[in-house]
Amino acid sequence: MSKRLVSRLLGMFQSRTQVGVDKAGNRYFTRVEEVDGAMKERRWVEFKGADQDSTTVPVEWICWLNGQRKKAPTPEELAELEARRERVRQNIELLKKKEEEERKAGVRPVKKIGKSESPNLQSFVKQQFPGPEEVPRPKDATDTEDSTADTDRSSEPTGIGATFKPGTWQPPT
Repeated sequence: MSKRLVSRLLGMFQSRTQVGVDKAGNRYFTRVEEVDGAMKERRWVEFKGADQDSTTVPVEWICWLNGQRKKAPTPEELAELEARRERVRQNIELLKKKEEEERKAGVRPVKKIGKSESPNLQSFVKQQFPGPEEVPRPKDATDTEDSTADTDRSSEPTGIGATFKPGTWQPPT
C-alpha cells in the first residue's frame, strides 16, 4: 500500500472527534480535512452493531450530517424533542378515541373523503356561454331584422384576400 493511503487511514482514526451519540447507540464524528486545497469539515456516523440501518438516524442528526445545522444536537435538545413527539402521539390517540366514541354515540356522522358526486356545471356553462335566448338585446332592436340575421350568420369568419382585415371579425352574439 502506498504511504499516502496508510497515512490517510491512520489520520482518519486519530484526528476524528466524537460529537455525540443518539438513543440507538449510533456515534457521530467530525474531522477537518483538506479537500482540493481547502480545509473542510467532514461528518459521518458509525452505526451500533452490524445492522447499518440509516432509518434509525434521527432527523436532527440527519440535518447535522448534511450540513443543514452548524452545531450537533445536544442531549437536552434531543430529550425535549422526544418528549414533544410523545405528547403528539398521545394527543393523536386521544383524538382517535374521542372520534370513535362520537361515531358510536351517533353524535358525529362518518365523513366520507373523496368524490361522492360530480359538480353541476350547467349554471357555470350558462353564465359563461349564454345561449341565443339568454343574450340581452338592445332596447331599440326589432325582431324582424335580427332574427333572420342570426340564423344566416356563420360562426366562421368570411371574406377573401382583399376584403379581409385582421382583428375586425367578431364572433356572433
